[in-house]
Amino acid sequence: MGFNCGIVGLPNVGKSTLFNALISTAVAEAANYPFCTIEPNKGRVAVPDSRLLEISVLANSAKVIETQLEFVDVAGLVKGASKGEGLGNQFLANIRETDAIIHVLRCFEDDNITHVEGSVQPLRDIETIETELLLSDLESITRQVSNVEKKARSGDKDIKSQLEIMNKILAVLEEGTAIRKFMNWDTQDKKLIESLNMLTSKPLVFVCNVEEESATDGNSLSKEVEVYAKNDGSECIIISAAIEAEITQLTSQEEKNEFLTTLGLEEAGLNKLIRAGYNLLDLITFFTAGPKEARAWTLPKGSTAPQGAGRIHSDFERGFIRAETISYDDYITHGGENGAKEAGRLRIEGADYLIKDGDVLHFRFNV
Repeated sequence: MGFNCGIVGLPNVGKSTLFNALISTAVAEAANYPFCTIEPNKGRVAVPDSRLLEISVLANSAKVIETQLEFVDVAGLVKGASKGEGLGNQFLANIRETDAIIHVLRCFEDDNITHVEGSVQPLRDIETIETELLLSDLESITRQVSNVEKKARSGDKDIKSQLEIMNKILAVLEEGTAIRKFMNWDTQDKKLIESLNMLTSKPLVFVCNVEEESATDGNSLSKEVEVYAKNDGSECIIISAAIEAEITQLTSQEEKNEFLTTLGLEEAGLNKLIRAGYNLLDLITFFTAGPKEARAWTLPKGSTAPQGAGRIHSDFERGFIRAETISYDDYITHGGENGAKEAGRLRIEGADYLIKDGDVLHFRFNV
């Protein structure tokens, strides 16, 4: 089960610089000209979680394995992409393959770095990309409605029901509304929307790329985006891609912490970005711990115990018997598994148990 976030934006806004810093290696070439990124670059990064280290200490684990999230650096978009301008068709196809969108916006002035539109206006850039995504969805659903209408002539009730939902989606898009912004979807609507892989249905976070001096509190441009994001119901975070690139050049964590302190920053912006992507996908983390390793695992919120077991191995899910469960707080408070057992804080959960974020689990199975 993979989870990924597509990093998108206009050309020259700092996407590739941010991506390089994110994976701490220069996989994506960062250069001062449009369409530097053509093929999407992919990188898996560890999700920072201080709980895992605390658990590993109490379990006396020899190895610590963090859960990971994949980021995809997609080619820059320009106005007219939905009609094939620039690398539009390729760009849009790459976004459709992602689970969520991280929209990087340039929120700094620099005469040495060109802007594809000639000036720095992040709200205009948001509108450009939102419009292209919406137009692409509109073209896609119009084509699909036409195909389903022909099938619906057979009188099949399921196909007729599908057509009704598709026409509802079409109407929303024709009004100029992104699918994620329309609230009146029922369960069947959402299932079909997910299968259609609509671009404007994907969860979104705006990333304001600011100059170094504004990394702590942002600037006037990033504040415009923050207001927009709040009204949009989306998240907004502030990062200086230049600072993140500098951090990756430092070898030790001590040096990195000292560098952040001198800038008045509590943590690297990339940590905020990774957590934002994680939250965007509505994911939770559970842990397994023992002498060999302590490990974090990723699951969608609302997953059952057998589904959690399946993340470790398909045999675990198929032969699931029960899950020995300790909450993170109980695990830490009582000094690990044995202490939690003695305090009566270890629970036996069955197949209908919904895993909670932070659970420390041991699965029993038989195949």
